[in-house]
Amino acid sequence: MSQETIFTMDTSSIKYGVGATAEVGSDVADRGIRRVAVFADHGIAKTVGYEVALKSLKDAGLDVHVFLDVRVEPTDQSWEVATQWATELQPDGYVAIGGGSVIDTAKAANLYATYPAPLLTYVNAPIGEAKPVPGPVKPLIAIPTTAGTGSETTGVAVFDFSSMHAKTAVASRALRPTVGIIDPINTLSMPAMVTAASALDVLSHAIESFTAIPYSHRAAPESPRMRPSYQGSNPISDMWSCKAMEMVAANLPIVLAEPNNIEARGNMMLAATYAGIGFGNAGVHLPHGMSYPIAGMVRDWRPEGYDVDHAIVPHGISVILTAPSVFRWTASSDPARHLESARLLGADVSQAGAEDAGDVLAERLIEIMKMTNMPNGLAEIGYGEADLDGLVKGTLPQHRVTKLSPRPAGEAELRQLFIDSMSYW
Repeated sequence: MSQETIFTMDTSSIKYGVGATAEVGSDVADRGIRRVAVFADHGIAKTVGYEVALKSLKDAGLDVHVFLDVRVEPTDQSWEVATQWATELQPDGYVAIGGGSVIDTAKAANLYATYPAPLLTYVNAPIGEAKPVPGPVKPLIAIPTTAGTGSETTGVAVFDFSSMHAKTAVASRALRPTVGIIDPINTLSMPAMVTAASALDVLSHAIESFTAIPYSHRAAPESPRMRPSYQGSNPISDMWSCKAMEMVAANLPIVLAEPNNIEARGNMMLAATYAGIGFGNAGVHLPHGMSYPIAGMVRDWRPEGYDVDHAIVPHGISVILTAPSVFRWTASSDPARHLESARLLGADVSQAGAEDAGDVLAERLIEIMKMTNMPNGLAEIGYGEADLDGLVKGTLPQHRVTKLSPRPAGEAELRQLFIDSMSYW
């Protein structure tokens, strides 16, 4: 089997600036969209950004229809409800106002309403059939209200697959939003824990994509159409990922201390977008693969700052809880990249050698976890030894991301990484 020699770089068109939300009506109308499906959730519907977006769409003379029943951390069932609504409406295009849950739900509704099929048809293998999206979907304009997922730039939509108690995803370049409107004003209402969790998702996106296996270490696809969205680290993604790390390190302490600092908020949103461009093409690896059962198996833990009626482990928290253990373990694959990640995050690496790379990066991540009031490992959110088999079982099928790990991780390695992630201090 021949090795890959090609990588691609795809992303959405990006509009950035304070007040950019007010231009969404023009952005939608200019694309010939008349009947528009607006996705948000009930919390977002109470915000000024949502009101500004709705007014802009209506002032543009558009036929606006709103879907608010998006579930925070969506499931296959919540996707089905959204898809049924979109199928009946048959809009010309979509606007998603919210965090990753909203944007991903809009992506899924757009896909399944455009090309109806059983859920698992497009879901990543080996959980689903991973069939290619047949063609283009309707235009989607994404207006993120968190500085975290980068979903406004990616062709990935993630959901909790209830029957297996783990997350999985649909991944296709066809799902990338047409436009991402990045407006710092829309993050001002985020509670401190939402701000922190979102930022740690950015951080993990950036480090994982920078440390993923190089694109040239993958087997070449059978055809260009089969080339995956997540291709492995490459020179262009590296630039975006490194810049995202640097910006989070510089701006996260500011937004936590000064929640209304619009410049720092804007920089955090840019960091999320930069990381989205990076990992949307390079991919992520073990912290994300391991996060899916962590989120899917939660029993009764609810973080402060999240207005939900069900137990959840927000995505940024679920990825950061294993990150120190993972990067301590993967560092031997490429010490230089792990040390560079630590340096970009503010660690002093002047006296560190290759053998120190894992410890230096892990300790810096633990410092950031403490600074952002993250739980002290998996034990604090209710996991223990009895859960190890389920956590490993939920990670093993996540080939879309786990195969990008710079060190192969089988059942025994994953089990030890979960054990190492139970507590840190």
